[in-house]
Amino acid sequence: MDHRAAAQERLMQERLKHKLDQVNSAVQSQLSQVHDHVNFTLQKAYFKCAYECFDRRRTQEDIGMCTENCSVPVLTAHHFVEDEMASFQEKLNRSLMVCRDKFETAKFQKTGTDPTVDLEACVDQSVQESINSLPFLVQKIKTSLSIDDQSGSQ
Repeated sequence: MDHRAAAQERLMQERLKHKLDQVNSAVQSQLSQVHDHVNFTLQKAYFKCAYECFDRRRTQEDIGMCTENCSVPVLTAHHFVEDEMASFQEKLNRSLMVCRDKFETAKFQKTGTDPTVDLEACVDQSVQESINSLPFLVQKIKTSLSIDDQSGSQ
């Protein structure tokens, strides 16, 4: 690989990193209420519930089962959010892989147009589509976790 191609590759990697940073920023911003709900509202309920499990009249086994039952809502919510975000990430990765494949093909076709321009446009479109899909994903998560948009976390 010559110096020009290497420099061009580094530039594309920097631009891609910048685009992915934009997606991460949008995800963090839009999921903040969900994270607050899981990390504070559900965790608070878990600790209150677990506290009630500690009763001298109970056996150690009963206490363990009680606290385990208290953790179910938190763990369920956490796993649901993780699964949804993994699916979101997988869709974005597939979309970016299509862009990369188109770029690799265009490099060898030598059509006279700069394949990096097409790659950048494809990546921009993929990133924007992912960011645009976030409100729907967040609403799906909020609905599933019964998060009220008006009240926020408690």
